[in-house]
Amino acid sequence: MRSGRSPISAAMAEKSRNPLITAALELRTNQVTHFYSEQKNTSEMIKMVNLLRREHKSMAKLYISWDAAGWHISKALGQHVEFLNDWAEFDSAPKIELAPLPSRAQFLNVIESVFSGMSRAIIHNSDFENASQAMEAIDAHFANRNEFYRLHPKRAGRKLWGQERSEADFLEENNCKDPRY
Repeated sequence: MRSGRSPISAAMAEKSRNPLITAALELRTNQVTHFYSEQKNTSEMIKMVNLLRREHKSMAKLYISWDAAGWHISKALGQHVEFLNDWAEFDSAPKIELAPLPSRAQFLNVIESVFSGMSRAIIHNSDFENASQAMEAIDAHFANRNEFYRLHPKRAGRKLWGQERSEADFLEENNCKDPRY
């Protein structure tokens, strides 16, 4: 029997010359799920939704919240989620509810604090020889972070990892996205 609901905040890191980080933060357990993408588009969001649906199979419902970028609110993504929801009971999978944030409301997107902390700890002022080395460091960062919160459970929403620009509270005056990045 499935139980529970899982709120998830998802986003894609800003584009650079290297692959993008597509990630989701499970707010209840403070765990980050991530993979690398070449583009910001709907197909990458569909991959993330499918991955989260598999990872949280025991949940009755997943709430996925992200900013108002076009690839997050596309018709194709909505149709895919509708298809998955039609099959949820048959697949013993959670129903998915998309909860897009209002435009210009990055202060509500908690995962931006996680990205800012990871960027400061791993990417900025780094001297990686290639993208593979950077990706290995990012993977290790998220693995260490996830292990820390498995051992020290804490919901996302206060201090997330210790290197964030600000407290990750849902306050209008609290802009979690660092304007420098």
